[in-house]
Parts: sequence; C-alpha cells; structure tokens
Amino acid sequence: MGKVYIVGAGPGDIDLITVRGLRCIEQADVILYDRLINKDLLAYAKKGAKLIFCGKLPNRHAMIQDHINHSLVSYAQQGFIVTRLKGGDPFVFGRGAEEAEVLAQHRIPFEIVPGITSGIAAPAYAGIPVTHRDLSSSFAMVTGHMREGKDDVIQWESLAKGIDTLAIYMGVGNLPYIQQQLIKYGRDEQTPVALIHWGTCLQQKTVVGTLGNIVDVAQQENIQNPSMIVIGEVVTLREKIQWFEETCPEMPLKEISV
Repeated sequence: MGKVYIVGAGPGDIDLITVRGLRCIEQADVILYDRLINKDLLAYAKKGAKLIFCGKLPNRHAMIQDHINHSLVSYAQQGFIVTRLKGGDPFVFGRGAEEAEVLAQHRIPFEIVPGITSGIAAPAYAGIPVTHRDLSSSFAMVTGHMREGKDDVIQWESLAKGIDTLAIYMGVGNLPYIQQQLIKYGRDEQTPVALIHWGTCLQQKTVVGTLGNIVDVAQQENIQNPSMIVIGEVVTLREKIQWFEETCPEMPLKEISV
C-alpha cells in the first residue's frame, strides 16, 4: 500500500509553499495537480515521476472529481507515493476533505499538508490586512461559486451585518449577485471593495471601488477569474501599505481607484 499526501501549494508565489509541501513533491511517484498551482513547483518532482493535470475551468473539467478520487485510490493501492497538489489550502474550498473521505473509506494512508490560502495571501500582497484593531475584528472566507442545481445556502444577512471583512473566493462570475445580496441585507453601498487578480503572482492586478460600483469597475477593467474579492474598511489601508505591486521590478503598479 502506498500513501497519499493532500498538499496545499499556496496562492501562486512559488516561495509560499511550505517546506513540508515541497518535500511531498520531491518524494512523490505520482503528482496530480490543479490548474492554479505554480507550475514551476513541478520542476522539484523527481525524475520519472508521473505528472497528471486534473485542473478545472468554469464549466470545463479536465478530470471530473470522481475520476480524481479513483486515481488517488488506484495509484495508492499499487504502492505508489501520491501527492495531490492543490492551490491554496486543501481544506479551504479545495475539496480536500472529500478526497480524504474517499481515501479513508478505502483504508489508504494519507496526510493533509496545509497551505497558505489566497483569502489571506492575496490581500496581504495587495496591502490589505484582513484584520485590524481599529477597522476589523472579524473576518470570513466565503465561496462565491454556488453549486449548479443547488439552492443558495449562504447566510448573506449575517455576512452583511455581522462580519467586518469578507474574502470571497471564485466570485467574479457572480459579482452582481453578491453585490445585490449584501446591499439587500444592509451593507453600506460605500463599503470599500478590492478585486485582486492573480494574487501573489507577477501579473497581480488590483482594482478598488465600492460595493455600489464594483460591478462596473470589474467590467471596465475586465477582471476575470482567478480573483479574490475583499470587502470591508480594511481595503482603505491599501493606500498606505501596498508594497508588492510597487516593489516588484518585473511588474508595474496597476491601480484603479474609484
């Protein structure tokens, strides 16, 4: 029997993977990797390792989840060391728990290797802290992608009224709906909002607006996935402490404030 490592590869910057995660890449016989990992990480795989792409695009899956689960089980049962490489953290909107459940059902040894999630890292690289003593004492990570055919179970009223900072994953395609729900349940239209495209990567681009106009800003600047949506007063701190887009010599500052 082999073993499966479910590894968080971090948010994009290759230096943000953990030491443990890198060791799991180096020792793996088989690596199943997602679309949003930094592909340079695959250079650390040992010679002869089998590399399998199983990333997903909206409405287009290179490998459906059931097939991924089957592959993890099959390779481990053949005695291979398998690394399942996921963007961010495997337990933050990464389906890592679903895959671990399948492995547990088949009595296959596995280990979870946490990663830095983009809901914290992307704002940090944009100069936006998710908490601040004066501006934000609560923080929530929210999925902006609703499962097809399923009712929306997100507690929008609680998020609108009870949480200072929202980090919304996979939400650009549903941005008008997110805007509508938060305003409907009482969030001020003047609440600052940042959209961070390809956070922590060299091509990172950040645009800033308000809850009332952010849909228009996103359309004007052609913001697509992958992007993190950050909502809250902490966004205003970007004006003072933005650092990455200013200091990275390979990437000019791209800032649109509305």
